[in-house]
Amino acid sequence: MNRFAVAQVESPDQAVELMESKRFVSPVYKAGGLDLLDHLKEGLIEPGLLVDIRTLAGCADPIHQAEDGTLRISANATLADIARSPLMHEHAPVIAQAAHSAASPQIRNVATIAGNLLQRPRCWYYRQQQFDCLKKGGHQCFAPDGENKYHAVFGGGPCHMIHPSSLAPALSVCNAHIHVTGSGRESIPITELFHAPDQGLRSEHNLSPVEIITHITFDPVPHSAFCAVHEKQAFDWPLAMAAAALVIESGTIRSARICAGAVAPIPWPLPKVEDALRDLRIDDDGELDKACSLAADRGEPLSQNAYKLKLLPVAIRRAVQRAIARNAEAPQ
Repeated sequence: MNRFAVAQVESPDQAVELMESKRFVSPVYKAGGLDLLDHLKEGLIEPGLLVDIRTLAGCADPIHQAEDGTLRISANATLADIARSPLMHEHAPVIAQAAHSAASPQIRNVATIAGNLLQRPRCWYYRQQQFDCLKKGGHQCFAPDGENKYHAVFGGGPCHMIHPSSLAPALSVCNAHIHVTGSGRESIPITELFHAPDQGLRSEHNLSPVEIITHITFDPVPHSAFCAVHEKQAFDWPLAMAAAALVIESGTIRSARICAGAVAPIPWPLPKVEDALRDLRIDDDGELDKACSLAADRGEPLSQNAYKLKLLPVAIRRAVQRAIARNAEAPQ
């Protein structure tokens, strides 16, 4: 690990000034710092300066509801804060459930929502120094001809990593907006936050190097739920994730927003499933099953991960059923 300086800043302007300074090589922002520490230990980055934005003053209540009903989460709110929030369980259970499903209790106590959104891929070819893959400036993705059990089944490459965030699919079905500082813009829809590998290999998001996420806003989605399928019950990376948000009137689904995770390089929207769910009765199990089965359409599995196309419709169906029942878990 190389030597580096750490700066604790008091304002976003001070953070941006340090990032743009020529005094340090490759400065980076640090909040919870969990993924950053992994990158430092694995030799994937060698910054000359860590700008600690965890010290920036946020609002008094990191999770609250505005007078107009809009929900707001501070960028530095931890996953544990979100998972325990009665406000999230009541008005956006999909967010609370996604936060609760991530990592382990120890990690959730430190990891922030902004860090969860912007964490780097967990692909072992990217994480191991000996593989000079596309994301590190190399000339090939090793997944198609190598061990690809946990890689993408949608997206078509050229890089076959999966997006690791659990909060990204959940926020996507909430039509969230990501509020930023450090540039000329104030916010960006979450649907525009990430880009596919064919639009840029060296990063996964569309923020500039100096932009800082300040908070996230979204509308209440009471009939919503999240489901993650794991190999084991203990801390493990999910094989497939599903987020669902429904508008239900008189026992009928009037509209649906469905997004998948852990199956593509970006949070993967499923418009066919959304269209098929529209106007279905919530007690029509056969038609609901048929609609959710469309989640596997147009998948392009690699040699070892076709099983994901069987798991994903199951995850979608469970998320839809939980959204219908609104059976958000009680705060822990």
